[in-house]
Amino acid sequence: MENSGDHQETNVPPVEGVAGGGTAYGWSDTGVNDPRPLRGAIDPTKVPPLELLNVWCMPSTANVGPQDMPRELEPISLLAARNERESIQIAIRPKVSWGGSGIAGTVQVQCTDLCSPCGARLVVGQSVTFRRVVPVLGVPDALVPLDMPVCQLNLFPGETTVFWVSIDVPSEHPPGQYDGEIIISATKAEAESTSQSLSKVEKHQLYRELRDCLDAVEPLEGKPLEEVVERVKSATSSLRRVLLSPSFSDFFSDNGPIDMMEEDAISSLSIRLKISLTVWDFVLPATPSVPAVIGISDTVIEDRFGVEHGSSEWFQLLDQHFKWLLQYRISPYFCRWGNGMRVLTYTSPWPADHPKSDEYLSDPRLAAYAVPYGPLVPCEGTAKDYLRREVEILRTKNHWRKAYFYLWDEPLNVEQYDAIRSMASEIHAYAPDARILTTYYCGPSDAPLASNNFEAFLKVPEFLRPHTQIYCTSEWVIGNREDLAKDIIAEIQTENGEEWWTYVCLGPGDPHPNWHLGMRGTQHRAVMWRVWKEGGTGFLYWGANCYEKATVPSAEIRFRRGLPPGDGVLFYPGQVFSSSQQPVASLRLERLLSGLQDIEYLKLYASRFGRDEGLNLLEKTGMYQGPERYTSEHTPIDVMRGEVYRTCRS
Repeated sequence: MENSGDHQETNVPPVEGVAGGGTAYGWSDTGVNDPRPLRGAIDPTKVPPLELLNVWCMPSTANVGPQDMPRELEPISLLAARNERESIQIAIRPKVSWGGSGIAGTVQVQCTDLCSPCGARLVVGQSVTFRRVVPVLGVPDALVPLDMPVCQLNLFPGETTVFWVSIDVPSEHPPGQYDGEIIISATKAEAESTSQSLSKVEKHQLYRELRDCLDAVEPLEGKPLEEVVERVKSATSSLRRVLLSPSFSDFFSDNGPIDMMEEDAISSLSIRLKISLTVWDFVLPATPSVPAVIGISDTVIEDRFGVEHGSSEWFQLLDQHFKWLLQYRISPYFCRWGNGMRVLTYTSPWPADHPKSDEYLSDPRLAAYAVPYGPLVPCEGTAKDYLRREVEILRTKNHWRKAYFYLWDEPLNVEQYDAIRSMASEIHAYAPDARILTTYYCGPSDAPLASNNFEAFLKVPEFLRPHTQIYCTSEWVIGNREDLAKDIIAEIQTENGEEWWTYVCLGPGDPHPNWHLGMRGTQHRAVMWRVWKEGGTGFLYWGANCYEKATVPSAEIRFRRGLPPGDGVLFYPGQVFSSSQQPVASLRLERLLSGLQDIEYLKLYASRFGRDEGLNLLEKTGMYQGPERYTSEHTPIDVMRGEVYRTCRS
């Protein structure tokens, strides 16, 4: 989406290695072709759908793009614990065209509830959700929600359309096998689009879309030219979505109205995909075993949504983002960047004595939370008074054990290290048991701690002690030398409560695990495998919404220049894709979640058979051996999970 002036860039697949990794488009064409192509006008309600469509399934680690070719259709069989999300992808590619005005045709997708023999259900729209996979810079990444239990999708000639199916199993749900169906039918384009035929919900959605267009272009007087152009582009994009919506399809389609098919017709003229889920009696802990703390830029939110820092709308937006991200087993923190990489971080925007702070910080899904070093909004007294008061209140709470202070990002010289010492000393004067987190990839450049760079890096804990308790190092430093992780851990005084966490950002690059756009799906998921194998007790990521500045919610997303595409961006504003106010997840965020869930499987296995056996399980399945030696296929992941299920379910 970068370079908004050249829209062709969004229509071509990425160049190999454009984001540091393989694009994973390497699925071979299996030769699934129709030897007798249909000719002439086609009525999709009278032709078996397998003559019109190719439909196949792919695992959640596959990057399935518009150029991907068909594979054999097989039933879906999944395994999940309770309190776990498991996902699969369904791909559809038209064999012929039966629509008009540039589309190959329209399909209707339905899904039944997943039911067990004992009568328990995983309900569509609640536990079972559908999202369309939308390319970003030509790479499949954004997951745009679809209305269920029935939705319609337009297919385009020569393009593969993909939707992502997620099943969330509640913690209290009974174990057993759950079965359901996904039903895909080719239909005529919808013709009746008069206001009388629209439902109230459809009318409201159209009204909101048109109102948003008006809001974007009305207040243009006196605005800078760049903002005027951005607002007009946003309004144009929204209007195009409205005009191409099913409500107006009769104006751009040559087909007549859809005939409402009877049940037996749907049965005979539909592709029915069986989906089976085995839920076992392991419950993933509500609190993640490894804290994954991930930053949200509050200034990006303020700019994009046009809210004033500290206003009621500001609190509402931060609240929305916090609650939405908790579903991904991560511990969000908000951040504001200062000079010299100083950073103000906080998990709750409310003061410690506010009921909302207790709600946030007591949430069992939150594994760790950031305490601000200074006030977030103007308040009475000095910054020191604020800090002392906050710490005194938080220390009386049971959740204080989850607290940490993140004060400076990647200090580079003695002056910056001394600033950390000074701030930490002040905090420890009020709370000797406070945990200070420091991220770093080198020692101070102007005070060599050893004869070489890596030795100097190893001496940072000694240099910062006792002013830091969580030493958070870049995976880039370790490279492919996993033995170096042992050297780092040897410098950490775990007996004194010190911890070793890691992070990724613009490095490490391919083939190491990271979350850059265009990397392989297993490369995304392996970020957390690496954390577990190396023995880290926490993980940090600098930003989930750190795209370029914009002043309209629906403005095109541009990744920050100088960074690999996708770095610092794990979700998108919903308004970019529709009228929805909810954030839109990336495939990479879903794979982050899957990696965190994998850690719980490995931890369970290690608790039964020892950590060495857990490491052996990674090795013998071929799932993960090191940062350059891990699976590019999904099968070893299923083998690992299946082995844990087989040996630990009793």
